[in-house]
Amino acid sequence: MTPRVTGLWRHPIKSHGREALTSVRLEAGATMPWDRTWAVAHDASDVDGSAWAHCRNFTIGSKAPGLMAIDARLDDATGTVTLTHPDLPDLIIDPDKDGDALIAWSRPLQPENRAQSARVIRVPGRGMTDTDFPSVSIGNMASHRAVEHKLGQGLSEKRWRANIWLDGLPPWDEGDWIGKTVRIGSAEIAVREPVVRCLATTANPETGQRDADTLSVLNEAREFCVYGEVVTSGEIALGEGIEVL
Repeated sequence: MTPRVTGLWRHPIKSHGREALTSVRLEAGATMPWDRTWAVAHDASDVDGSAWAHCRNFTIGSKAPGLMAIDARLDDATGTVTLTHPDLPDLIIDPDKDGDALIAWSRPLQPENRAQSARVIRVPGRGMTDTDFPSVSIGNMASHRAVEHKLGQGLSEKRWRANIWLDGLPPWDEGDWIGKTVRIGSAEIAVREPVVRCLATTANPETGQRDADTLSVLNEAREFCVYGEVVTSGEIALGEGIEVL
């Protein structure tokens, strides 16, 4: 099988839903457009949106697994986001204006013994990815299937929250890309580091319930997928090929 793009995903509000795309334009030095544009800071954090901040400052799926079952749909023209969850009514918001509505809507998904959502923030010029540099994340479907085989159960790739999914590669091939550049469509991405995984991946993205010990079958460092930095702007679409430079 020729290696190709099989999935493109953005997550408009960090840990609060994902959206499938058919194509996207990546810009050098930037996160995927509208990916992690907003993040929900909790009441034990003092982040104010003036700069990038570590994920420990936010309400995320590792602490509140119910969030993993949220789907999102963003209107690029207006910045309006529609959120859906199997246990909640649909919500349509402008996160820049309706942060309180988002916090109220998602409150039933948050454990009472955890810090609670307090405010929605937005950092100018970049998404709130888990890296201190503007990154995109790349996953390998063969590695995903290897995890399924080790666990003895089927999994949705949505557990991993990667931006770009590739198929037609050997399992774990992406681990050898650190320090190399990958051309996907007309964009080029310098692969910088592995993604270190957390408890969010143990939750089923259809139900928000923890049902798979994903971390037990990864390596000791809990690495799965890779982070890269866009170094050449370009278009990516489903079905396009890739090349490791």
